[in-house]
Amino acid sequence: MTEYNFAQREVFSSMSTRLPGFKGEYLWELDIAERQVLALAEAFPAERYGWRPAETARSVSEVLVHIGAGGRSLLALLGVDASQDLYGKLEGEGLAKVWAMFKRNESLGKSITDKAEVLALLRKSLDGIRTAFTEASDTELDRPEMFGGESTTVRRLYMRALCHLHEHMGQLIAYARAMGLPAPWQGEWEAQRKAIEEKLAASKMNDG
Repeated sequence: MTEYNFAQREVFSSMSTRLPGFKGEYLWELDIAERQVLALAEAFPAERYGWRPAETARSVSEVLVHIGAGGRSLLALLGVDASQDLYGKLEGEGLAKVWAMFKRNESLGKSITDKAEVLALLRKSLDGIRTAFTEASDTELDRPEMFGGESTTVRRLYMRALCHLHEHMGQLIAYARAMGLPAPWQGEWEAQRKAIEEKLAASKMNDG
């Protein structure tokens, strides 16, 4: 076993037991992204939620609401979450419905700015994606679905949600760096790295 694989196993050894196959792998990646995005959201001081790097860029709160509302939109499109609290009764079908949710999400980014409210929306969205994906059967994941004017599968829409999460996590990391804030998981990673190095050193001494 290489040192990289050994370290990787140690870093993630505290995570819960994994489901087999693609579903388990997807949830594993969602675990990591969710934990880091929530840590970032918590790390930004409430008074900096209105900060933006440029006038045309989203603020911290707008990025987080964009992530949360985007996840809720996806669930609504898949029919697993009515999202009445966000969208009420949406008129139209297909592209018209998608566009109505898009416009509503834009307005939510302007109206939901309080840190506690932003975090509540974000957590509800992430919990909804996790639950819906975990409960979806293989048949459901294979089901054809329209997205962006193209025919795809439900599986791909869940992949889009994960990619979207990573995309904006990178944006938030850049925001934190611009503010002079460290990555909130830096201390945890340094502690894990130290523990790994100590185990490797002990193993080398025993082998000697």
